[in-house]
Amino acid sequence: MEIIRSLRAARLYGILDLGYVTAEDALPVTRAMLEGGVQMLQLRAKNRPVSEIAALARQVAPLCRERDVPFVLNDHPDLVAETGADGAHVGQDDMTVAEARALAGDGKIIGLSTHSVTQAATANEHDPDYIGFGPLFATPTKPDYVPIGLADLAEVHRTVSVPIFCIGGIKLENLGPLLKAGTSRVVIVSGILQASDISGYCRACRELLDAAGSGSPNSH
Repeated sequence: MEIIRSLRAARLYGILDLGYVTAEDALPVTRAMLEGGVQMLQLRAKNRPVSEIAALARQVAPLCRERDVPFVLNDHPDLVAETGADGAHVGQDDMTVAEARALAGDGKIIGLSTHSVTQAATANEHDPDYIGFGPLFATPTKPDYVPIGLADLAEVHRTVSVPIFCIGGIKLENLGPLLKAGTSRVVIVSGILQASDISGYCRACRELLDAAGSGSPNSH
């Protein structure tokens, strides 16, 4: 399917996190991220009313669709169909991938967060469309998680069969060492959202990712 092909081609995954961006600024920030070359986008709105999440998702979805960028909701697979989103992302303590698929509907993307090599390897059994692996570095987004570091990247890429998006404290300035350690897909949150020039920041990240991506593991 087209949306799965777009997912597999994606290197730069951005998160529109309402912990960093006001709801009023969400659409201009989304446009800037897409113009800069974000290839996958997630709406994360922790502790916000479901009605607010759904209303914003309905506005973000067509912007992503115009650029063939997969758009997923953090949690809330039950909102996927009504908002026009392409799928949902669930955590280890939320619901199972199968439960999320049942709520999201046929042909939708389901991503899963993993925080260790063991969790990543186990993810194969649950058949998500991709996994997030992290946090690699310390991050205010997940202050309770111990950073994983780069040592386990090679093993994760050997054992996991779906696309792996590394996440957690990743910014333009530490992207180079991360790519050298053997990954080609990343999620960037605060680095993008706090940049003075969001589009320019995304373009700079894409240049590094695109240059490194063709020879990296797990590039299917």
